Amino acid sequence: MYLKKLKNPYLFQGRNKKNHYFEGWYYKLVSSDSKTEIAFIPGISLGEDTHSFVQVFVSKRDNEQLIKTYYSFSIDDFKYQDEPFKISIHQNHFGLDHLDINLVNEDLSVVGMIDIMDIDPFKPSFLTPNIMGFFGYLNFMECYHGLVSMTSHISGMLNVDGEPIDFNGAKLYIEKDWGKSFPRAYVWAQSNHFKDIDTSFMFSYADIPFLGFYFKGLITVLKIKDEHYLFATYNGVKIKQEIIEPNQVTYTIKHKKHRFEIHALQKDTVSLASPKKGHMIEEIKEGLSGEITVKLYENEALIYEDTGLHAGIEIMRKATHK
Repeated sequence: MYLKKLKNPYLFQGRNKKNHYFEGWYYKLVSSDSKTEIAFIPGISLGEDTHSFVQVFVSKRDNEQLIKTYYSFSIDDFKYQDEPFKISIHQNHFGLDHLDINLVNEDLSVVGMIDIMDIDPFKPSFLTPNIMGFFGYLNFMECYHGLVSMTSHISGMLNVDGEPIDFNGAKLYIEKDWGKSFPRAYVWAQSNHFKDIDTSFMFSYADIPFLGFYFKGLITVLKIKDEHYLFATYNGVKIKQEIIEPNQVTYTIKHKKHRFEIHALQKDTVSLASPKKGHMIEEIKEGLSGEITVKLYENEALIYEDTGLHAGIEIMRKATHK
């Protein structure tokens, strides 16, 4: 069972956890007309205020409206199964083949069903059982990250505060985190809405506590059609440039014959709850409508350039130039 969970991080990891623990899945959808972005974050928080939850962030471009709310439920409302994978929180169900949403409170109502036609997971190997590489084998990390699907095609409708939103032919991104706390400082970015419809991208660069000290850990994947370019601390990448400015970041990454340049522009953020020692008491700033430009060089020749929209971006690092 250990290896199964290691290679399939979407599975519930916290079976034997009792305290100071969180686990959360992240589903990001963009509507068919590209006017609405929605993120669902179902999960559990074990500690002084043990509970299950579904956090929702809605960004509507037509009226520049940002809505976020936190639905709290009893821990007894949290159920899970491995095959087929599904987690249920009260009347809400999250799987790899469908979403069944029934969330209603005074701040926001989201009801409907989404079918997921396919997932595009990270391909594991012995040395890299998941996106964390050999770090995934260690049982003392503060936070673990799982890349569930770079992009998935979806269909269905969601009724948001009485307005039907069409997701037929739209796209979905899925990842997750679990452990005790989010990193003390990090940058995260993701988009699967590039001009080239077969391109997807995710990026995570964080201060990682490890055996009494910290190191900067990078995980980033650029998928172009069926080709995956993985740049990670564990496969020997070097950060040649990091520029952090208000609402935007720039990175230059070098790995063997490849140089990878990234510029991410954050837009329209809200505050979302994040974990500290399992408790959902911290805040992060996230936007769902950012832009990410990527440039990939091979032996100093530009081989790919594109810009992704509807980007999820979190910049939780101080402004700095390096």
